[in-house]
Amino acid sequence: MNVILLGPPGAGKGTQAQRLVDTHGMVQLSTGDMLRAAKSSGSEMGNRVAEVMARGELVTDEIVIGLIEEKLTGSDAAGFIFDGFPRTLAQADALGALLDRTGHTLDAVIELQVDDEILVDRIVGRAEQARAAGQPVRADDNAESLKLRLMEYYKKTSPLIGYFHAKGVLQSLDAMGEIDAIAATLSGMVKDAAT
Repeated sequence: MNVILLGPPGAGKGTQAQRLVDTHGMVQLSTGDMLRAAKSSGSEMGNRVAEVMARGELVTDEIVIGLIEEKLTGSDAAGFIFDGFPRTLAQADALGALLDRTGHTLDAVIELQVDDEILVDRIVGRAEQARAAGQPVRADDNAESLKLRLMEYYKKTSPLIGYFHAKGVLQSLDAMGEIDAIAATLSGMVKDAAT
């Protein structure tokens, strides 16, 4: 069972991916986490990642696909949740080719739908709660940064909604409710897609 979670920054993709990991025994493939792990691994791919990041450059799609391939190859996981990848049409094509090459399928793409204005309030509130609790606050957890991140999402990532709809794997979920209710609905969608 392989699932992509799509949605703008702050839609709850990471939170819901972790719920699917806990409920279904799937593996969350977060590109950010994979890049950080690769950088410190000492592997050949990790050394490439470290060099690119040391230069302050963005890691290429080729490297990210290579990291995903390492995770897919030989894994006995119940499935994978792609969180934060793909972000562009080119990445979606590359992921599709990789899944074909490794004998995997893409079972569902679930779009977490949110209201932008409420999303901004949610992110600013999350930052305020973390600050009040003495926890670290993400540098981009503020209204101005989120609006820029949303613009990037709509320019580069939202075209994937039509792309996956055309492939017949897109489902949508209202992600503005309570976390537990969203998790229960999402879990049901994943179960249904697996059958």
